[in-house]
Amino acid sequence: MAIENEKVSSSEEEHKIRKAFVDKNWAEIKSSDSWVIFKVMSEFVEGFEKLAKIGPCVTIFGSARTQPDHPYYKIAEAIAFELVHHGYGVITGGGPGIMEAGNKGAHKAGGKSVGLNIFLPHEQKGNIYIDPEKLISFDYFFVRKVMFVKYSQGFIVMPGGFGTMDELMEALTLIQTHKIGRFPIVLVGQEFWGGLVGWFKEMLVTQGMIDKDDLKLINVVDKPEEAVKVINDFYAKYLLSPNF
Repeated sequence: MAIENEKVSSSEEEHKIRKAFVDKNWAEIKSSDSWVIFKVMSEFVEGFEKLAKIGPCVTIFGSARTQPDHPYYKIAEAIAFELVHHGYGVITGGGPGIMEAGNKGAHKAGGKSVGLNIFLPHEQKGNIYIDPEKLISFDYFFVRKVMFVKYSQGFIVMPGGFGTMDELMEALTLIQTHKIGRFPIVLVGQEFWGGLVGWFKEMLVTQGMIDKDDLKLINVVDKPEEAVKVINDFYAKYLLSPNF
């Protein structure tokens, strides 16, 4: 069965590659692009409408592969639980693993539990801890990332893979270039993130790729209460607090 799935996946990938080199006439291009434009617009409209009055929320990112018995899962759940008790709602990518842990913690604490799901071959459904009216599914990663940034007052970044790195770097880039206002970014897990932050210092700062002050955009912690404290301390400077 696994071999058959591999063959199907390989065949689909080859079809996509070959399709990119096929000449299309103007009518084909126009009809295809027009459909994509309307689909993208519909995803933006749905996201804006459902999240416009969501209130202060913090997004929790992390691996979809993290199992419920893993310490990172339990930490993410505890962070979400504490965030709700400090007046925040919780947004996740809506899938399993760390995302499920975040929604579970928010659900247990009786807070707002939002899921921005993405249609992928192995992650098609939102987890069961998302408020039913706050589950939104997307086809396009870039639309989904806009929603994360637009409606979050902070990012809690648990250990994760390429997707987690993508979301982290997107936020850092937008803040560094002043395309969006600054908000707190918390990396949870010194052991996991220490090497990356060390590389930032040794390579990016030393070679002038970023300014040393850019590293102040990142906070690295280990404990749930430390992660929540970073969020609270950041907004306390502006005399702001959640208004649920």
